[in-house]
Amino acid sequence: MIWNPEMEAMPRASLEALQLRRLQEVVRRVYERVPLYRQKFDAAGIHPDRVQRMDDLRRLPFTTKSDFRDTYPFGLFAVPVSSTVRVHASSGTTGKPKVVGYTQNDIQVWAEVCARCLAASGAAPGDVFQNAYGYGLFTGGLGMHYGAELMGLVVIPISGGNTERQIMLLRDFGAKVIACTPSYALTLAEAMAAQGIAPGSLNLRYGVLGAEPWTEAMRDEIEARLGIAALNIYGLSEVIGPGVSNECLEEKNGAHVFEDHFLVEVVDPQSGENLPPGEPGELVFTTLTKEALPVIRYRTGDIASLNLAPCACGRTFVRMSRIVGRTDDMLIIRGINVYPSQVEAALVGLPEMSPHYQLVVTREHTLDVLEVKVEVTDGFARQFGGAFDGDEAEVQELALRCRQKLLGVLGITAQVTLVPPGKLPRSEGGKLRRVIDQRRL
Repeated sequence: MIWNPEMEAMPRASLEALQLRRLQEVVRRVYERVPLYRQKFDAAGIHPDRVQRMDDLRRLPFTTKSDFRDTYPFGLFAVPVSSTVRVHASSGTTGKPKVVGYTQNDIQVWAEVCARCLAASGAAPGDVFQNAYGYGLFTGGLGMHYGAELMGLVVIPISGGNTERQIMLLRDFGAKVIACTPSYALTLAEAMAAQGIAPGSLNLRYGVLGAEPWTEAMRDEIEARLGIAALNIYGLSEVIGPGVSNECLEEKNGAHVFEDHFLVEVVDPQSGENLPPGEPGELVFTTLTKEALPVIRYRTGDIASLNLAPCACGRTFVRMSRIVGRTDDMLIIRGINVYPSQVEAALVGLPEMSPHYQLVVTREHTLDVLEVKVEVTDGFARQFGGAFDGDEAEVQELALRCRQKLLGVLGITAQVTLVPPGKLPRSEGGKLRRVIDQRRL
């Protein structure tokens, strides 16, 4: 189902003409209203009048995470704070959060793109929708909530966590669609299996999963254990929140970027030069319709590639690949690039392993050491009667298998520490910090 065929299936020539008009408008607006952008544009020798073609986008300066910190809290807003109707903030790992604002029109755009995501994932008006993304300053819950209401879904705003209650409502309220993180989908699957709920026995059919990177192997496991179609949604607070792109149910091969609202580029993380379709690099977004907080060439830190090939679903928007890593999560260990997604892909095929893992890098003398901490499944841990401590022969044999598999994938030897289910620390939103680099480089 295409939620908005007029826009989502627009001929490319018409789409590009619309993008250019909107780009010219937003560039002029930020130049006139946001002091930081006027400074950046003047320093780069570019005036809004000189943006005449889409290729001129490459001449515009980048926006970075540090720009949010340097102008905290409202310095990047293009409207007075009194003209906004809502403020959100990303959690951030250090320092002040990145603050984002929305006008009433921004909220309507956000609802529109989230409705597109839900429709692309299989939802239809009248379906019951269980929203297990967190509500609050985090953009996930409310973005999906408004999109679901716009398309006429019956919304259960349960928010994240409380697994027993989630399962009770899935059973009693009959949700057909759920939105949550991929790792939480597997948490639900494990808990449902423990209760004897067979995959596919509930009304649940579609999962809109995002807010963290995941792999095809993880999708296969989620779909098998929950009996659903699992679709990848992508977004980030600085651009709008969830709703920047979403896979289509027909292909499940790359997430369609809603290009009437968001221009996407892929650049070399070091040089900043644009890369051709199919080549992985850093995703860069320019908002075309945001009023309160437009961003120009925002460097996301996410590594992906673009696919311009026509899609069988009928949408004409470019597709972005899965996120394969981050510029700040990519580890160089003994001269080798290591991404967390590579570790997940290596371990998720082992039935004893859960998708909950953490990479810890230290330096002993001059040698980098990679430790992979990973939780085992409930089923594996139960055979030790709750006395799992990592010293058992079966545990040591499993750790050896993990090390061998990681060596084959990464090309380096990693230490593997197996821990009981639920023992790796989570944030309030239920996320694991995937990478901890303790080196002093």
